[in-house]
Amino acid sequence: MHIGVCKIRLRIPDSQSLKAKRRVIKSLVDRLKNRFNIAIAEVEALDAHQFAVLAAVSVSNDVAHLNKLISHVIAFVEKNVDAELVDYETEFFF
Repeated sequence: MHIGVCKIRLRIPDSQSLKAKRRVIKSLVDRLKNRFNIAIAEVEALDAHQFAVLAAVSVSNDVAHLNKLISHVIAFVEKNVDAELVDYETEFFF
């Protein structure tokens, strides 16, 4: 069993309130869950209006599959128009 974890840092330039930020994050999280069948949640910067940190996790018996899946998740987030990808970190546990 292999576990892939990706920590995604986002900037939400148009957000002026936590309500606006949560709208953007909820939409992105729901789309990622539905499209890639991953577990994902906001884990840091909960009170910041224009920044968010998400953690995406998947489990597989194939490391190559996990790596490909996380690459697709990052590509999807980069194409998102409501939030800008600032940075991401990926870890694999074997």
